[in-house]
Amino acid sequence: MSRKSNLIITKVKTWSENLELSKPYDIAYRTIETVENVFVYLESKNKLWGIGAGSPAKFVTGESIEDAKSALEEKLGKMLLGKDVRYIHQLCRLLEKEMPTTPAARKAADIALHDIMAKYLELPLVDMLGRVYNSLPTSITIGIKPMVEETLREADEYVKRGFKIIKLKIGKSVEQDIETTHKLREKVGKKIGIRVDVNQGYKAEELISYFRQTKDLNIELIEQPVSKENPEEMLRVPLEIRMRCAADEGMQTPADAFSLAIPPHPFGIFNIKLTKCGGIHSALNIADIARYAGIELMWGCMDESIVSISAALHAALACPATKYIDLDGSFDLARDIVAGGFILKDGLMSVSDQFGLGVQLKKLF
Repeated sequence: MSRKSNLIITKVKTWSENLELSKPYDIAYRTIETVENVFVYLESKNKLWGIGAGSPAKFVTGESIEDAKSALEEKLGKMLLGKDVRYIHQLCRLLEKEMPTTPAARKAADIALHDIMAKYLELPLVDMLGRVYNSLPTSITIGIKPMVEETLREADEYVKRGFKIIKLKIGKSVEQDIETTHKLREKVGKKIGIRVDVNQGYKAEELISYFRQTKDLNIELIEQPVSKENPEEMLRVPLEIRMRCAADEGMQTPADAFSLAIPPHPFGIFNIKLTKCGGIHSALNIADIARYAGIELMWGCMDESIVSISAALHAALACPATKYIDLDGSFDLARDIVAGGFILKDGLMSVSDQFGLGVQLKKLF
């Protein structure tokens, strides 16, 4: 690697922040209350800087916040100090090799590298990656509520705020889920899109029952209906239903995507989350597999910083197979360390013409 480049990394800083949620919510198997993210700040010889973030999800990837912090503190400086950002693909492969079990930590470094590289090229990140779309509508999520009326009130609030797609968390009781979905459609009308996320809460028979009894409601997709440990259970489900289902917890790495892309397809949609796969580099590998296998893409998120949401949006807008985005993970944060990053208007998400991620740090290092 050349040592004459101005893109030599001269500063590596890692830390964590609890960004907190303004309103906790329930999914099929847990309550989400806290949002602790890890952050990576990189600076190059010519004073370009990049920021990255990750939201470890032990219940999905097995990586705790402590795991992510330790990996970054112990390994990142040794890996990146003195390295040239222009060799970004080699550096991302190095991250995969050295941090195989901590995808959120890897993701934070990966995003920071992409941020600097796009700034060096004087391009928004989406254009460095190869823009396909200028904007896409995001869904906004309603967690599992004790009473249907609470779900309907929250849906009404989101529709009034301009959102055109609701994602409903279900999976604790198929009978209650069917009732809630019918009442939600009645409440929001025909023009609002509805997606549902089962979070592994169903067996094959329950999925079939739910689908058949809500078929007339025009549900866009059903996310991770069965356990990630048993993807073959989806093969007991008719193809018509499978093609409307998205792999989420069960599709984390490019290797997972390759396996699930082999016919007969258990899922017609892949939900890419940067926290699961380890960053933009791996996400684009998954996106290519999906594209050539004829599988649609959904881009999702955890509860995480604008940094991560912006990175996922840039990547989503650069992939031909993208059809859905679900990038609401920063909307209910009590605070963040950056501003900017994406533009949200009436549920439609786009990026600015600023270079890199387009985020502004609230305080400089």
